[in-house]
This record gives sequence, structure tokens and C-alpha cells, in this order.
Amino acid sequence: MRIGYSFWGFLGPGITDTPDGGRSHRRTLIDGLRALGHDIVFLQPDRDRIEAGTDLTHTYTWDAGLPELDALFLEWRWPIPRRNTTPCGTRGHTCDLHRQHQLLDHYTLRRGLPTIVWDKDLQLPAGHPLRHTPQVTVCEAALHPTEGAVSLLFPVADAALDTADPDTLSRQARPLSLAYVGNQYDRDDTFDTYFATPASERQDCLVAGKWTDTRRWPHVRFIGRVPFPHVAQIHGDSLATVLLLPDRYAAVGQMTQRLPEAVLAGCLPLTPAYVRSAPHFTPTQLHVTSAAHITTELAALRRIAGTSAHADLLAQCLAKLDIFRLSRQLDTLDKAFSRIGVQS
Repeated sequence: MRIGYSFWGFLGPGITDTPDGGRSHRRTLIDGLRALGHDIVFLQPDRDRIEAGTDLTHTYTWDAGLPELDALFLEWRWPIPRRNTTPCGTRGHTCDLHRQHQLLDHYTLRRGLPTIVWDKDLQLPAGHPLRHTPQVTVCEAALHPTEGAVSLLFPVADAALDTADPDTLSRQARPLSLAYVGNQYDRDDTFDTYFATPASERQDCLVAGKWTDTRRWPHVRFIGRVPFPHVAQIHGDSLATVLLLPDRYAAVGQMTQRLPEAVLAGCLPLTPAYVRSAPHFTPTQLHVTSAAHITTELAALRRIAGTSAHADLLAQCLAKLDIFRLSRQLDTLDKAFSRIGVQS
């Protein structure tokens, strides 16, 4: 079938000054759908070409109009004051929200087209009319989605999971003890508890990402945003990371793309134990409850670094990633499309 796909972000590395976490998994999902024979057309601007100078038009199709479709797929956009809520043409305006309104009005509401809304950031209000529209399925990247929504996790390519070698990863040099790659949004309290520990005062710890106010952590080394390809390099250099989640994610068992990014690079994911369904994501040996716990756990991990115990722990982490496997997420989408009347 022909699927119109709306996303505000990139398929390639994109630009450094952007919070688009979808780069880690969006192309994986798109290529998985295409491999099943679906025709995908992108309905938002081609930011890869316009902003990053990366021409992917030989592989993918963009359409700024309203082409004929069999189904609509939206990575949900929400109002962001002074950015996508301003009039078109205003300085700093992005038209992602206006375009989403146009697509919903034309395809979903007027034509009754089957529609998938992937609320990746948990920004769709519980009482939003789309949740009660028959031709719409709302998906969330959580193990415990909102009532009526479907769990669609951030996909990891089957081949990446099947070829990852814990023995090789465990023998890799790890000059960093602890790293975090991600932005500050809604993470100050968890950062206080799980990263801004005495251990993070050492020079072998760092934080990469957009942190606009770091005055309360003068002892932590912040290096700012890094190009997307450098994320894997940082994880590859680090023994461990901490999975810092906004409270709304932790409450429903929604893990960000940082988990598979870290594990596939051999970086052990220390996990706050309060995260709902934490044992589904990581081995309990890596669950932590306090700053002191982080410090002792890092010391224990450094003692086993490069040993068979390290490789075994990485193997357990890799096995936990099976819930993100692309083929499983494609099965979820197949069932969702079937439920709303599309034979895929």
C-alpha cells in the first residue's frame, strides 16, 4: 500500500543543532516497511536536503502536496510556543504543526483514511478526539501505553541485534567510565540523583547534549551537542551510561533510543530502579537506586572490564533488546493497519 509518512526530522545524520532522536530508528522503520513492499512518501519538508545538504531523493520520495494514499502515518507533533505556533513566515517559524493539521483535515477527517498516530513524546492529551476516531490508531513507545493505545517501540534492525558480539565489545578499550548523551529536557532531578555523583567529578566522565543551564553542576564535564555519528563513538568509548528519563516516560515504561544505542556500542546501561518494568529493559545487576549506588556499581564494572563476566553482562543486555526488534514492530503495525481497515 501507499503510506504517507509525516515526520519532522532527518533520515541521515542531519545537523548538529537539533534534538531529533528519531535519526537512530526512523530510517530503520521506513526501510523495513519498504522491504515489505509498501510505497512510502514523505509529507513534511526534506530537511535532509534543505538543512543538511544530504540528497536522498534517489532513494526516497517527498511530496509537498496531497498525493493519493492508502494510509497516513504521523510522528505526532505538538504546539511549541514561539516556534510552530507563530504565523507562517515569522522569523524562527517551523511549519510542522500547520502541515500536520492540513494532513489530518484532508486525509483523516474528510476522507476517513486509516491513520496511525505515533505519539513518541507522549504529548497527545488523554482526551484528544483522535483517540476516539474509528479510523485512527494511536501508538506509543511505551510498554504500558495509555488505555486504547498500542505499544510501538523504537525499532532496532534485526541484523544489528543478530550480529552484535558481546565478546568483541567487552574487549574494546573504554577510556571513559561514565557518559550521558542526551538533552536536559525534564531531567534535572534524575540527573542530580543518578549522574551528578562524586564519580562524575573525574575527567573520565562527560555529558553530551543541549544543557542550557549547568550552574548547579560545576564539577560535571559538559561538551555540548555533538554530531549524530559521534553518539556511537562516545558510547563506544564509555564503560557505562545512565538511562535518564523524564518522569512521564519512567511511569509508563518508555525507554528512549539511548538504550539500544549504548548497548550496541558495548556501553553498559545503568538503570534507575524506579523505572516501570525496568527488568524488561536491562539486567537487575545494572539497576541503581542512588548516587552512592552509581559510584559503587561503576567501581565494580571497572573491575570486570574486559573479562568474561563483562561479556556475559553485555550478552544479557543485548538479549533484552529483543523487545525492540524491527520485525516485532512491523508485526505491530501490520495488526494496527488491519484493525483500521487496511490490508497490508
